[in-house]
Amino acid sequence: MDPVYSVFISCLLIGLLVGTLAGMLGIGGGLIIVPLLSYMLVHWLGLATDAAMPVAVATSLSTIIFTGMSSAWAHFRLGNLNSFIVLWSCLGVAAGGTVGALVASSISGHTLKNIFAVLVLVIAAKMIFGRNWVSGNTAARPALVTVGGFTGFFSALMGIGGGALMVPALVWFQVNLRQAIGCAAMGGVILALFGTASFIVAGWDRIDVLDGAIGYVYLPATLGIVTTSIFTAALGARLGQKINTKLLKRLFAGLLVLVSVRMILGIE
Repeated sequence: MDPVYSVFISCLLIGLLVGTLAGMLGIGGGLIIVPLLSYMLVHWLGLATDAAMPVAVATSLSTIIFTGMSSAWAHFRLGNLNSFIVLWSCLGVAAGGTVGALVASSISGHTLKNIFAVLVLVIAAKMIFGRNWVSGNTAARPALVTVGGFTGFFSALMGIGGGALMVPALVWFQVNLRQAIGCAAMGGVILALFGTASFIVAGWDRIDVLDGAIGYVYLPATLGIVTTSIFTAALGARLGQKINTKLLKRLFAGLLVLVSVRMILGIE
């Protein structure tokens, strides 16, 4: 089978998993997409690691444009989008996401891989041991822009929606949890739009990127993941009401630790 078709079919399956886990646990798909896609790009399509990592990150961000819209719309209908919080935090997200994507496309793929792995370890530790703390500070404009900026920057480096970073940061500034989650959903769409556009511009003239890519965004993988993940998110949400998601989230975090260690050590 043509390797491109193999990647596309595999991304259909990844989309099934990503959508289900996102709906069930509220986990961004980039934590799954980036390591799996980077592996396929290197071992199935023969792409060098220096090019594979930014392609994997950019492609992951591009999928969030589509999958994140349904989540943001759902939170809008539920009344979870506070216009003040969304406006100022998303301004920061747009700026941080643009800078993060440009940084990710300019550093070596090996460096980006290690940064991704270390940040995933931090997120996994938060999932296993963490809890949301609340400070005595309220969410003023500078705080919201700063939270959005940091979230956008690091999420663009990782190819994730940013909820794992933004939600606890907003809760720290006394934002209601539901509003924090709704803001993170909207911020994910803004991040994906600005980050993806930056990756497209940065990779436009790269000759070592694959056919079928626009800049650093590999369209066959984007299409495969989005095609299935938009349908399985609703299924995941229903499953989340019936099973012990706390235990499952910790097991998933343990898997993330193993993936991160493998990436840091360079184990194939």
